Amino acid sequence: MQRDLIIGGEDVPPLTGDYFDVVAPESGRVIGRVARAGALDVDAAVNKAREGAVAWASLAPAAREKVLLAAADIVAEQGEALFLNNLIDESGSAITKARFEIAYTVDLLRTAAGEARRLYGETFPNDNPQRISMVFREPMGVVAVISPYNAPLSLLTKMAAFPLAAGNSVVIKPSEETPITALTFAGLLLEAGLPPAAISVVTGFGSECGGPLTAHPGIDCVAFTGSTQTGIAVGIESVKHLRPAQLELGGKSAVLVLRDTDPEAAAAIVAQGIFTHGGQICMANSRIVVERCLLDEFSAALKSACEKIYLGDLRDERTQYGPLINQRAVEKVLAQVEQAIAAGATLLTGGKVLRGLTIEPTIVLEPDRSLPLWREESFGPVASLVAADDLDDAIAIANDSEYGLSAAVLTRNIQWGMRAAREIKSGSVHIGMHSFQSNALAPIGGYKRSGLGRSGGRYSTEEFTEVKWVSVSLEAGGR
Repeated sequence: MQRDLIIGGEDVPPLTGDYFDVVAPESGRVIGRVARAGALDVDAAVNKAREGAVAWASLAPAAREKVLLAAADIVAEQGEALFLNNLIDESGSAITKARFEIAYTVDLLRTAAGEARRLYGETFPNDNPQRISMVFREPMGVVAVISPYNAPLSLLTKMAAFPLAAGNSVVIKPSEETPITALTFAGLLLEAGLPPAAISVVTGFGSECGGPLTAHPGIDCVAFTGSTQTGIAVGIESVKHLRPAQLELGGKSAVLVLRDTDPEAAAAIVAQGIFTHGGQICMANSRIVVERCLLDEFSAALKSACEKIYLGDLRDERTQYGPLINQRAVEKVLAQVEQAIAAGATLLTGGKVLRGLTIEPTIVLEPDRSLPLWREESFGPVASLVAADDLDDAIAIANDSEYGLSAAVLTRNIQWGMRAAREIKSGSVHIGMHSFQSNALAPIGGYKRSGLGRSGGRYSTEEFTEVKWVSVSLEAGGR
């Protein structure tokens, strides 16, 4: 199967003439060939999007709502046929994770559809009673959407649907690891009635395609989800052009396990929070902080929970996760674990490749907190487990990070939970749950090096609108 670019709603061969292979991480087989876009292809896509932005923005909110609701209906009815195999083969998703993405995509599209009607403005008082001041929200124009490989359908949906709801056109640059899902997603939006010029998809690599897109003068805003390192580069480029960027970046999320928690129940929650999709989730709770009095019981329970995780065929409902995306990702995780153990940490469980690109569930006890395993995003099925003396110490350990995307607190004491939630420097804190939570209405985003801005519900549509003050004089000839 060979796929071209989508420019202005049409399949267009790349001006480069080049294509690249898309490889399934589970089997290593080539599952498709996709256009390898260059700067000239990006230029054509952005120019077409500029044409489409005016027409799409001029439609009534009800018309934009109708398109997004129609897209949601298509996914609800045909989502498994359209996306299930792509998600399993292209991103190495277990079937349960793939189905979650499809269901969440329906929720996101319906939520975005509602936002098309909720671009509220306001009035504010004026000292002169003969003047009226109003605030309007208007679409920015063309939004560049640069989406990641770990949730190639649901995250792309969130990143594209809300700008579209606000009246922007979009140019999508998906991860080179998962471009087929993005092309299929654009196709369903066009089938739902999205004007062709309102969407383009340029597939390719960062320096050849993503770089020219973020640097293009025709882009009015950038939405990026990915690594902090790349996000900083995207942000710098946006500042050069004095345009906004919504950046959802890396995480090194902490989960606090407090003394009043049942160890076995907590272990099950923590394991789900780190091992969903093999830890390839930016909100995964990869730092586990346990009150010292509970450490031995919890460690034993967590080791047992890890050993019960089933890692079979991706289409087996029992399989909890599969391979990492590529060999580089595997090598990064193993290097972090090996370095921590060499420096004196204890391997509680795991630490080896099970097969191919699949790593065993891995827990490392008391790593040196200056090392990458503690400080840097691993993006794999590995977590650090450390002891805290008390709640104050646990909160301090949680805040010992340059990241602040998500966090969790396991306790039955709501006062302890709320205190931790208020004091942990993180974009979200979840009490009684693990740190990987999704909600189409929630303001997802982080503190510190975890990004800029928020995505989800009205927080997304506000990110992709300009605020305009309009004032009116009621006096004849007023100035």
